[in-house]
Amino acid sequence: MPRGQAPEPRQTLDPERVAQWLARHPDFFVGREGLLQQLKVPHPEARGATSLLERLIHDLRARAESAEWRLEQLLDSPRHNEAQYRRTRELVLALLEAEDNDALGQALATQLSERFRTPAVALWCPASMTDHEPHPPQPPRHILDDAAGLRLAALLDGRTSRCTRLSRTDWQRLLPHAKAPEQAGSCALTRLTLGEPLGYLVLASPDPEYFRASLDTLFTEYLGEVTSRLLVRLAEPRNA
Repeated sequence: MPRGQAPEPRQTLDPERVAQWLARHPDFFVGREGLLQQLKVPHPEARGATSLLERLIHDLRARAESAEWRLEQLLDSPRHNEAQYRRTRELVLALLEAEDNDALGQALATQLSERFRTPAVALWCPASMTDHEPHPPQPPRHILDDAAGLRLAALLDGRTSRCTRLSRTDWQRLLPHAKAPEQAGSCALTRLTLGEPLGYLVLASPDPEYFRASLDTLFTEYLGEVTSRLLVRLAEPRNA
């Protein structure tokens, strides 16, 4: 440096350029393992710094735990589907064994309570379906009147099946045989049809989140289709 000339200020490397250079030279640390041990990076769970190697070990362990969790989720799905199939199978078999529509309603209530944690069920059908029955329908079966029909249609809002919140007032009106919760509950309801309207099936829970509006209604619709066919078959007069 010429005498009297001021030294140049220290130049700082741009971190982005350093990162780009290291990305283009992944073998830079080969033979420089000691340098790796000297590097410090922020600790992922506490204040301060930790060595690069310790941070890499921590990240690899987190990735392994995440992969293990995803694998467990993949294994849980088939187990859940198999359990759901078995419960649905037992439910349908129990419904097929019903000798009349009162027994059908009781089988619905029992099976849904025991196998699907659904404590309340109501089956609303028009009076014409009870013409050949010697006794009035027993809960959870009810004769569909105008008031119940209008309210159920309003809750469905033009759909075939729906999950929605159920106010205490609606619970008392639509499930009069079941104790109403202190606050709003939830329900899954479906329209029963088989060439003609046959009424409504209501599944209810005091838990307002049990039948969330975002839930798929495929199971409810399937159950409604099975119930509709059995209602028509069991309503036919014997020895006709």
